[in-house]
Amino acid sequence: MSKDHPMRLDRRALLTGSLVTAGLSAIPFPAVSRPAEAVADFAAAARYSAERSGVSLLVMQGRETLFEDYPRGGPERFYELASGTKSFSGIMAAALVQDGLLTLDEACADTLTEWRADAVKRTATIRSLLSLESGAGGGAIGRPDTYAGSVAAPFAGPAGTFRYGPAPFQIFGEIVRRKLIAAGLDDDVLGWMQSRILEPAGVSIGNWRRRDGQPTLPSGAQLTARDWARFGRFVLDGGIVDGQARLDAAALADNFQPSAANPGYGMSWWLLRPGLIPPAPTSRIDAAPDKLARLPDVRMAAGAGNQRLYLVPERDLLIVRQADGILRQARGQGLSWSDADFLSLLLL
Repeated sequence: MSKDHPMRLDRRALLTGSLVTAGLSAIPFPAVSRPAEAVADFAAAARYSAERSGVSLLVMQGRETLFEDYPRGGPERFYELASGTKSFSGIMAAALVQDGLLTLDEACADTLTEWRADAVKRTATIRSLLSLESGAGGGAIGRPDTYAGSVAAPFAGPAGTFRYGPAPFQIFGEIVRRKLIAAGLDDDVLGWMQSRILEPAGVSIGNWRRRDGQPTLPSGAQLTARDWARFGRFVLDGGIVDGQARLDAAALADNFQPSAANPGYGMSWWLLRPGLIPPAPTSRIDAAPDKLARLPDVRMAAGAGNQRLYLVPERDLLIVRQADGILRQARGQGLSWSDADFLSLLLL
């Protein structure tokens, strides 16, 4: 996708519902379960987002940008993804499988040898760790411990229960770091991720927080809407760049298989379907089964403040939505957010 895509709508025309620029009002999505004459209501979706602190909204189908809106700032501004950062880990795992550095069902203790003496920790696998059902504790949301601190912390309980939080991703970061060392590579996890995944995908990082020199994998990435969309496009393309597969296909697909502990969570990605267990009772991830049942297959990277990257593979569609005021939203201030209500304006 071009860094200087020409499709950007005039804000005044957008909010008055006059979507005539570039004929966008006449562009339908591929028919799935909706009438052939139906079209996405970009104006309503943009209003819904903007009224809830939205700063960017971008819709792509294939490699065509159908819609962009930036109520404040512009396409060059990068914003914190918060827990939207977590979904990079599942894609990292698929790349590591492709490179022969790990398998999803290997024991974490194969690499974290200090876990071998712990009867609970030694049962954890890469898959169960990234599916948040290994038993690893959640940790403080937004304030992840170091890799070493997360590895050393006791598990919250036995495997099989969905526990949302930053610790599993920091533990995965330490596994990646040790795998890189064992392969004779530099142990900078972010440096590896940039050269192995982000640069081939055409993704530039605005910023990424570090602790003890390593990137925080549960949160901390900051991207523009367009760069987050490039990452989403890379995932929808199956990791294929210039005809070359950059990701193991089976491991990538496993990112989107529901876990045993949470039908609405795969490996670092949310799956918007009935049975979804949200991160917490107060979470703004909408788990209403009647609403989710109306949606097609939607995979989601999600962060505090309702940062969202939605992937809809059957329509070759992706949607990026970013917002500011993360702390205000986390305190429950402002209008409520519903993924299903928002997506119904674009998908149903």
